[in-house]
Amino acid sequence: MKTIILFIVLLFTLSSCIKNNPEPSWIQIDEWQLLENPNNQVGLTGVLTENISDAWVYVNGETIGVFELPVKLPLLVSGDAKIQIFPAVKNNGISATKKIYPFLEPYVINTNLVQSEVFDIAPTTMYFTGVKFNFENFQGPNNVVVDGPSSLASSGKTNDPAILDPVVNEGEFLKIQLNTTNNIWIASTTFNLGNLNMPLPKGKEVYLELDYYNTNRVTSGLIGISVNGSTDNPNVQLNPQKDSEVRWKKIYIDLREVVSGMVDADYFEFTFQGQLDDGASSGVICLDNIKAVYF
Repeated sequence: MKTIILFIVLLFTLSSCIKNNPEPSWIQIDEWQLLENPNNQVGLTGVLTENISDAWVYVNGETIGVFELPVKLPLLVSGDAKIQIFPAVKNNGISATKKIYPFLEPYVINTNLVQSEVFDIAPTTMYFTGVKFNFENFQGPNNVVVDGPSSLASSGKTNDPAILDPVVNEGEFLKIQLNTTNNIWIASTTFNLGNLNMPLPKGKEVYLELDYYNTNRVTSGLIGISVNGSTDNPNVQLNPQKDSEVRWKKIYIDLREVVSGMVDADYFEFTFQGQLDDGASSGVICLDNIKAVYF
């Protein structure tokens, strides 16, 4: 008898909890769209490629979390609501390290949330006004990527239709073909020699944005240059893609600590190094839209 009474009390309690627990409202957040900032000079940013995969979400100032888009979220909030969505990227290409990208504006909307209903959001973003860029998109007669004296493979611009993606490439891109004879590629940029001035600020946010297509691993780095010489810092390795699956990808490489650590450097250049992968007879490395991004 006591067991029956206890069960009835528990059932009543659970029933009361369910009745007192409100139905959630919902938001459906689609993938990001990157727009040109009308306050920036036309062409200042180069091609607007992006890999803004995630979003930090706030509702009425409260953190909801970080999510890969698209996503549908239940909210125990109804009525007037301020929704803030911050663009986030995989820092240095690492899925477990998602960071709000400091150069892109958040998407903010005020709306009325209704219980059991879904509010659709198509977030847009753009670079903040005043963001600085040094970029190479390989469309001019020359380019700022120069093969080093110890490089066995040579880089060259191409519009190879088997690789070209009109969303990523304006017309041409840089291609390096590795084989068992020409099995090492070493190169660096010459932004400063080309009077494009890449001093890069210390103690502030600095990124390399890069579009790449590769069946062979390649490592990006940064050279700090001063009157006393230069220091090379290999930084992030881009792993090879399978021949059957290779496509253009975009990565955001965080350079703040690297730049700040080279306290004596007056200016900087990017480096790229690739060696034919073990066991391979050939490999390809393609780069485009090389961008230094900073305030």
